[in-house]
Amino acid sequence: MKKSFDTYLYEQAYAKSTINTYLIYHDKFIKWCESKDYDPYTIDYKTCLLYAKKLQRPVKGKRPSKKSTKIGIGALKIFFKYLIEENHRGDNPMENMNIRGAKRTLNHNLLEYEELEDLFYSFPTQNIELPNSPSVAIRDKVITGFMVYQGLSITSIKHLKIQHVNLERGNIYVPSTLKTNYRKLEIKSPQVLSLAQYIQNDREVLQNAIACHTEAFIPQNSDRFTVACQLFKKLRNINLNIKNAHQIRASIITHWLKLYNIREVQYMAGHRYISSTERFLQDDIENLQEMIDNLHPIN
Repeated sequence: MKKSFDTYLYEQAYAKSTINTYLIYHDKFIKWCESKDYDPYTIDYKTCLLYAKKLQRPVKGKRPSKKSTKIGIGALKIFFKYLIEENHRGDNPMENMNIRGAKRTLNHNLLEYEELEDLFYSFPTQNIELPNSPSVAIRDKVITGFMVYQGLSITSIKHLKIQHVNLERGNIYVPSTLKTNYRKLEIKSPQVLSLAQYIQNDREVLQNAIACHTEAFIPQNSDRFTVACQLFKKLRNINLNIKNAHQIRASIITHWLKLYNIREVQYMAGHRYISSTERFLQDDIENLQEMIDNLHPIN
C-alpha cells in the first residue's frame, strides 16, 4: 500500500513543525504544477528551475527571504525522494540544485579554526581555587574538546556513555539521536591527556559529588544538561565572540568542508541528509539566478 507524503515525513522522524512547513511548500508546488499543466511524476530539472525562480519573486512587493527559498527547495528535494522510494519516478530532478546562500551557519558568526583550537588549549584547568572544582574544570575541557574536534552537539555529548569513548583504539562512538546518525570519530592527540585524566579520576569524583553512578560519560542528576550554561561563561572569558554550541558546531563543519569531500563531512557531522551538509557550503544564492539566465534563458 502506497504511503502519503505526510506519513513518509513522520516516519523519517521530522519534528511536527518541520513536517507542517514541508507540507505547505509541497502544496504550493502541486498547485503550481496544476496551473502550468506539469506532472510532478515526470517534471524535469529545467522546469524545476522555473519553479525555483518563482520562489524568489517578490510577493506583494516583498522579496522572499533567502532562508524561505532554501527551505522551499529542500522540502521539494525530500518530496522527490519520497516519490522515488514509492516507485513513482526514478530520479530526483532537484538533487543537484544547491541553493546555499540561506545557510543557517551564516547567522552563527563563524569562528576560524585557530579560534576553535584556542578554546581547548586555553581552557583553564590549573590552579583552580575553591569553591571551583578541578574535576569540573577537567570535565568542561573534555566537553570543549568534543565540540572543537568532533563537532558534537550538546545533545550528542549528553547521550555519550563511558563505553563509547575508547582511548586504546583512539575513537569515540557517537550514538544516533532524533536528528543525527551514529558515527565513529577519531580522538585527536590534544584530547588524550585530559580524556585519560577525566576517565581515570575526575569522572568518579563528580559521580560521588552528585550521587549519580550511571553509565553516562558526563554525570548529571537532571534531564537538562545544565553544565553547558556555566561552560559557555568560561568559554566567553577566552573568546568574547563565543555564542553557543551551534556556533561552534557550524564553525567546525564549515572547516571540515575545506578538508574533506561532502560525503565524508556528512558522515562526520552525523547528518541524515546531504542537504543538511550542503547548507554549510560558502556559496551565494544569487548564483541560482545567474545559472537560470545563462544556461536556461527565459524569453
